[in-house]
Amino acid sequence: MVFLFLLQLFALLPLALTAPAAVTDSILPVNDTFYIPPKGFESAAPGDILRSRTPPKPIAAFSLAKVNLRSAHQLLYRTTDSFGEPIAAVSTILVPHNADYTKLLSYQVAQDAADPNCAPSYAFQLEAAHDGTLGLVMPQLELILIAAALQRGWVVTVPDHLGPKSAFLANHLSGHVVLDNIRAAKASTNLTDLSSDPTIALWGYSGGSLASGFAAELQPSYAPELNIQGAALGGTVPQILPVIHEANKSPFAGLIPAGVQGLANEYPEIAKLIQQNLIPAKAAEFSKTKNLCLTGNILEYLNKDVNTFVKDKEIFTSATASKVINANAMGHHNPKIPLFVYKSAGDEISPVNNTDSLVASYCDGGSRVEYKRDALSEHASLAIIGVPDTLMWLEDRMNGVPVKAGCSKSTSFTSLLDPGALVVLGETIVQILLTLLDAPVGPIQIG
Repeated sequence: MVFLFLLQLFALLPLALTAPAAVTDSILPVNDTFYIPPKGFESAAPGDILRSRTPPKPIAAFSLAKVNLRSAHQLLYRTTDSFGEPIAAVSTILVPHNADYTKLLSYQVAQDAADPNCAPSYAFQLEAAHDGTLGLVMPQLELILIAAALQRGWVVTVPDHLGPKSAFLANHLSGHVVLDNIRAAKASTNLTDLSSDPTIALWGYSGGSLASGFAAELQPSYAPELNIQGAALGGTVPQILPVIHEANKSPFAGLIPAGVQGLANEYPEIAKLIQQNLIPAKAAEFSKTKNLCLTGNILEYLNKDVNTFVKDKEIFTSATASKVINANAMGHHNPKIPLFVYKSAGDEISPVNNTDSLVASYCDGGSRVEYKRDALSEHASLAIIGVPDTLMWLEDRMNGVPVKAGCSKSTSFTSLLDPGALVVLGETIVQILLTLLDAPVGPIQIG
């Protein structure tokens, strides 16, 4: 019953947004000078804070319900793009009431869009409105999941991990942005009161798992000083090309133009490939993705055949495309960070066998992985069903519980058959309702 209630809650909350969007004077990221790095920022070290502020508007669930936090901060920091060049990115640090300043969770949202105005730093603000009324529903929905972590007292940092150009699927960039967002958070002690040496963990689902997974893969070489205790990767998307095949002509076809344009935002050769191959009559329709967020892309390209947009039907397997796509697939490096990987056995966006192969590769390379497959779910529902198991695993990492050596793999009808998961689920429902009712977010202290 509690599971059905939670599904109904998540299904019904976005309906509130079908009313006309609130009139807002919020400044979109592309027009906000905060996002522009100061002159000479290139000489700063990766993770150095370039600028900070309190978010222009309060943090709010679904842009409507203020989240009662102790404080919120935004940092502009120096990071690195796919080619090793310096760029700047923004992160949002959320501090709960009664915070445990020794615990830091970096949560990566599934932004999955080629429009910089879909960034969580903007989407989490009160009255944020872009791409029509429903455009920012998905990052706003994940704020509710973040609240479950905040209720445990953890400080949560949320990077705009697609970078300033919203380079969706440029996963090396995302991994750099995530790791530097942690460096910036650690350097924010004077602003946030966070410990300078906190216990650190990562969490991301779907597109967020790409950013978290690449951060885990790149950490030994890019940020070896970061002592990250674990990374939870849900709805993993190890390979890009199988997603194109699965998503085309499906309800998720909008992921394809968003992903192609996201790569074009980062890679000039992909931008040139699009320019050369787009059918002129389809160019305007394809270009809509530049101004759409995840929900807008899904609605705009629902069940469409993306192959009808291009002259060459083999464009995605061309030498140019293959080089970039393969470079941004998971599995190039073995993470030293312990991993919790959860995946729907019936995932209709990224086939489960791709994740099976990725986990096997990690395990062969000596990584520590706990891999759980869920038979009852599909891609979207596992984002909710997987929360209890994930929170329990992350809580162990935050509390210093040792990770078993080696790997484990299991498949269950549903993880919610675990009594412990049901308890956490019930707590999460209560936390969601309290968050929406403006109750203080954070652990309750008695006495």
